[in-house]
Amino acid sequence: MSSEIIAMMIGVSTFLGALGLIALLWGLKTGQFDDQNKFIDGARYDGEDELRDAYNMEQKRKEMEEKRKDKKVFPAD
Repeated sequence: MSSEIIAMMIGVSTFLGALGLIALLWGLKTGQFDDQNKFIDGARYDGEDELRDAYNMEQKRKEMEEKRKDKKVFPAD
């Protein structure tokens, strides 16, 4: 291999490594990897009944958020 190709490969790999490091630091800064409730919820909602209850609670929460959005978009008539 010629030295120009090796230099180009080193330059490209250094650039891609730096790009990956920047992406990782950005993800850490913006909280992309934060999932504080993952293990707690995994233990709490371990059974089928608990999972069904958690799903129902999530659906109710979404419905309430949509109702709030509707009230904000269309004030009292």
